[in-house]
Amino acid sequence: MNRHVKTRHFGAFFVFAGLFLLAACTTEDALPEYVERPVNEIYNDALNVLQEGDYKDAAIMFDEVERQHPYSTWATKAQLMSAYSYYQDDSYDSAVVALDRFIQLHPSNPDVPYAYYLKALCYYEQISDITRDQKMTELAMLTLDELVKRFPSSKYAKDAKLKLDLTRDHLAGKEMEIGRYYLKQGQYLASINRFKIVIDNFQSTTHVPEALHRLAESYVALGITLEAQKVAAVLGHNFPGSEWYTDAYGLVEGKIVKPEKDDPWYRLW
Repeated sequence: MNRHVKTRHFGAFFVFAGLFLLAACTTEDALPEYVERPVNEIYNDALNVLQEGDYKDAAIMFDEVERQHPYSTWATKAQLMSAYSYYQDDSYDSAVVALDRFIQLHPSNPDVPYAYYLKALCYYEQISDITRDQKMTELAMLTLDELVKRFPSSKYAKDAKLKLDLTRDHLAGKEMEIGRYYLKQGQYLASINRFKIVIDNFQSTTHVPEALHRLAESYVALGITLEAQKVAAVLGHNFPGSEWYTDAYGLVEGKIVKPEKDDPWYRLW
């Protein structure tokens, strides 16, 4: 999957971060030995380091804000800035830990929607192709879904919905890959189960027409002709112009059967 363009979030994030920046702050090349310093001085030095692209050092310095001044307003912002720095450094695990902590400690903070969004991005940017494990895809989907449900009016909801659709399509693609493998191996019951998962759980994805066709194909291979005819009918009803319907129609020799109201397939009619 193409890597997410982080610079888009970088500029937006400094809108609120910059409110804390004071004039005449100096940037240090390395972290000094522990010396208690004014909170604004530590925060601004960390912000300068972040702006220079030294993300790992910036994260450490933002953590120092909370360590020295845990009850200050600066500490709350520093927690989120630390997570953002880890994210920019591709240290996704550290970013997620920091974001979870921020959400737990400050559930009513106005930046919580952003924390969810950034957490989702940490998973989203680790999504691999469908031939590999899809744990990151599942985590991204769950986090994006939680963001959309909890904060539907936030400025991050629109992009979250788009990414949510993409994660679902990706997971459906994984199920299709496994289903096709079982179908090719002649393990028709196993293939039926996979194609049904796509149809039942990922109805809004682009994979549904093929899933219906492959399901009909599996039923024909098992000699369950009536079920294949019902599936072909559902495919034609929902995707009449699809090439998959044309193939399915030929597969059942033009004999399609509309499901009755008490038939499980009727729900898709």
